Amino acid sequence: MSIVNVSTEGGNYPIHIAPNLLKQVGTSIPPDTTSIVLISNPTVFGLYGNTVVKSLEASGKQIHTFEVPDGESYKTLETLNSIYTWLLEHRLDRRAVIVALGGGVIGDMCGFAAATYMRGIRFIQVPTTLLAQVDSSVGGKTAVNHPMGKNMIGAFYQPIAVDIDTNVLATLPEREIAAGLAEVIKYGLILDADFFAWCEENVAKLRALDGEAISYAIQRSCELKAYVVSQDEKETGLRAILNLGHTFAHAIEAGLGFGTWLHGEAVGCGLVQAAELSARVCGFPAADVERVRALVAAIGCPVTAPDLGSNKWVELMQIDKKAEGGKIKFVVMPQIGQAHSQTVPHEDLLLVLKKTTGIE
Repeated sequence: MSIVNVSTEGGNYPIHIAPNLLKQVGTSIPPDTTSIVLISNPTVFGLYGNTVVKSLEASGKQIHTFEVPDGESYKTLETLNSIYTWLLEHRLDRRAVIVALGGGVIGDMCGFAAATYMRGIRFIQVPTTLLAQVDSSVGGKTAVNHPMGKNMIGAFYQPIAVDIDTNVLATLPEREIAAGLAEVIKYGLILDADFFAWCEENVAKLRALDGEAISYAIQRSCELKAYVVSQDEKETGLRAILNLGHTFAHAIEAGLGFGTWLHGEAVGCGLVQAAELSARVCGFPAADVERVRALVAAIGCPVTAPDLGSNKWVELMQIDKKAEGGKIKFVVMPQIGQAHSQTVPHEDLLLVLKKTTGIE
């Protein structure tokens, strides 16, 4: 087992990474827990629910299970309210623990429910998609979507543990693997040029879920995210760099309708757009733009953005959480392994949108 420790003002916790870890989730339950609710969706619960329930039974606590619908389109206040209602009907108290079993949608909603139910109860992340394992389960961002924007209603709230079972990746469709790998290569782009080069060299192994390669990719991604989050838990500075490509990606998701593209697919395309923008505004080398484009294509993500129309693109990006005073801020890279956020000239943004989407 590999262990990555996260240290923040909101809490310190371990990330456990190992095969067959679902059978050990019960060891993460605190001794003073009164009851446990395992929240998942029908797809994931059908695959792994019984295994996790058996693991939790070893804690000797009362165990409940609750399922919410599967998919990004259900990451809403309505679904969140159904979780609150269930928790209240079953009289879970402040020493209860929520176990979030699923991908980013489950993790984000369960985390927000935990942050706000009775003003805060404990929760454990058990991510079952690659994207959730390397990104959304770590760092305490919790949220639901609003029709006008992604993750616009939420809170920073840390889990008490993240338990990552690498074996569950074998059941994921290729699109989900590609989506997760987009977040993996993002970490190399913003913080670790050597890791980005390693991803280029090992892309075939990563797509094939080679055990050694995928375990290292998850561990290194978690280490890099833990480093950032420990310095800036609530995204007042450094943590913004974790959003490389995301201003473009969130516009894609909202513009096409949540769930049309997977979040990681939109991020992959957004990385290409961010590289193009970086070349215009801070000297990112043209050769490295092509490296980014080639690697995003190699993992299986789109490299051409949808034609939403320039006005719609700008309108959606102005709703982005990083916007300040109506001005859009983007994460850009002077070179691979370095990143910062800044506003950019409007004409440069329009030229990048035209180049990456073909819009006029």
